[in-house]
Formats: sequence, C-alpha cells, structure tokens
Amino acid sequence: MKNLLFSSLLLFTCINLFAQGSPTCFQKYAKVFEVRGANQVKDGLHKDVIISIRKGSFADCFLGKVKVLNGVILSKSIELSFIDDSFEPFVRSYKSQDAITIVEGISRTLLTNDEELINIMFVSTIKPKKKAFKRAPEPSFN
Repeated sequence: MKNLLFSSLLLFTCINLFAQGSPTCFQKYAKVFEVRGANQVKDGLHKDVIISIRKGSFADCFLGKVKVLNGVILSKSIELSFIDDSFEPFVRSYKSQDAITIVEGISRTLLTNDEELINIMFVSTIKPKKKAFKRAPEPSFN
C-alpha cells in the first residue's frame, strides 16, 4: 500500500514536471525526497514542516507545524506560520476523512472540497546527501 501511494505521488510529480516549464516548490522538494529518501517521522510536534498548496497551475509552499501521533498527522493540528513566528490553524474541508499517513517524509495528498491538493513535507527527515565519486578531469595532452 505504501509503495502504491509513493508510486502514485511520484507519477503525479513527474507528469506535472513535464507539463510545466519550471518546477513548482512542491516538485523541487519532492525531487529531493525522491533522490535522498527520508527517515521515519517520529511522533510529536514538528515545527519545521513545509505545507504545499496546489490548485490548477498554481502552487505555493508555506512553513508550518503539525502534530504526529502513531505515524499519522492529526488534521486539526495543521498550522501555518506567519513571518513573526506566530501560527494560525490551517482550516480546510477535505473530501476524505481518511488518516493522513506519511510515506518517505511526505504526507499523502489531501484533496479539499475546493479542489486544492495539500501535502505536508517533513524536511528534517531528509537523509543526508550521499558521497559522490570524484570525477577525473578531461584529458588535455599536448
């Protein structure tokens, strides 16, 4: 089930990437999660999440916080951050009341009654960059 959800998210991201000229903030973050992977999200309050809101060709990402309990995001705990570091509840009505699960550091996509697509990304869980091999210089024999 997790693989199906992650594959669907990856497919959606790839389709959108080719459909638009420049990638959105969500696509950029999703690419990092795809390349590096993510550690499991621990239960508790996470004050460093990215909340992506997409509708049609519009996409924007905001800082926020959420509470995770038993590996599931509590929908009433989602809050957006203001520039003065205060928070406001992120209130939306969703088409599905299913649990907001997390796969590879990104929540399942939430669909609002207004046709917005919402994802919550736990950037602190992104695995560190892997070591890369040092490439040989181009030959220049004179």
